[in-house]
Amino acid sequence: MALDFQQIYRKIKEIAAGEGRRQERLADLRRRARDLLREHAHHVDELRRRVALAREYDPGLRCASPVNEPLDTRVPAPASVKEVTLLAVDGSQAAPDRHAALQYALLNVGAIVLRANSNNSPEVRTVSDLLFGEALFFEDAPMGEGLLSLQRDLKERLLLDDWTKDLSTPVIALIDGPIELWGVKGTEDSGAYRKGLQQYLTVLSRLHTRGVILAGYVDKPGADLVVRLLEIAAVDESDLRDVRRQRPLRGVSDRWLFGEPGKPLLKAGERSAVFAMQSKSGTFYEGALSLHFFYLNVGTERHPWLARVEVPHWVAEDGEKLALLHAALLRQCRAMGARPYPYALHRAHEIAVVSYDEKAQVEQMLSIELRRQGVAPDERSYKQEAKERG
Repeated sequence: MALDFQQIYRKIKEIAAGEGRRQERLADLRRRARDLLREHAHHVDELRRRVALAREYDPGLRCASPVNEPLDTRVPAPASVKEVTLLAVDGSQAAPDRHAALQYALLNVGAIVLRANSNNSPEVRTVSDLLFGEALFFEDAPMGEGLLSLQRDLKERLLLDDWTKDLSTPVIALIDGPIELWGVKGTEDSGAYRKGLQQYLTVLSRLHTRGVILAGYVDKPGADLVVRLLEIAAVDESDLRDVRRQRPLRGVSDRWLFGEPGKPLLKAGERSAVFAMQSKSGTFYEGALSLHFFYLNVGTERHPWLARVEVPHWVAEDGEKLALLHAALLRQCRAMGARPYPYALHRAHEIAVVSYDEKAQVEQMLSIELRRQGVAPDERSYKQEAKERG
């Protein structure tokens, strides 16, 4: 049966009628956020103290914590920096489908290296894996999308580790998304996550030893990490006991705070202060591996575009490494024209993506080989058959 557009249109009218009021309220909150940023810009020590206190009441608190720069810091694009070797990695996956005739999963990781002072074509690598049978289970439970994503992320990091051994410094290694290894919701204490995390921490330690400039690039970020810090600054200290409910700026994003259309706090090419990441999982990343981030306006004066760039402490504390990363990201984004995004990450995605035709070919190859071994694939579900017949 087709979509009932009359019902949907009535809902659209309701949404549009209320959106004006919501935008007025949001404008007030945004003005308040900007005022708080100016008011507390230089209260770095006091803000760190408040974040530490709030963390005692809510260990799961996720927000920014200032390091040593004022909150409204604006660092312009470096005037001139040396060339770097740039490595980017991205991954894709195909999860098991219970309606399909064969139960399997695909993981594919792509990487590209752009070498400094080289006229040679970029080098690419691909790491592909097929999971079948017992490999689709962990701790007697079927592997879901979350655990599969964990394996993909870990393979990305391991490829970075392997390739950076042979690259001349300085090397910038880019990941699409956060550098923090995300666990599966509700299973952060699972054996799979703990094992993967330990492997990743070992990789990070090796990258640190090699002096690799590691960064995670988050395009169009939706987080409110700095806004959350401003909320902690705004409430009475006694109210921090219930910090999880203290959300006076709910709806305001960091992306708006630093990149408001028409009058962005960060001008084109500028980065923000570097902040420490306060999060529950951050307790695993200690010392040189602790997580930090900054915002970067990779857009133009007429069209600001904010990205969040996550870095480990060994990059955050090194001014030269930060400048190299800052400049390289701007060059990479300019290479993509009117829609700024790091060119190397775009290419890594193109290498990693698994097309529908490739997935179908893998399924056909697997089916043929199983039949050769006398193993008959299962049938597709009747639901899937009916959907494909239309």
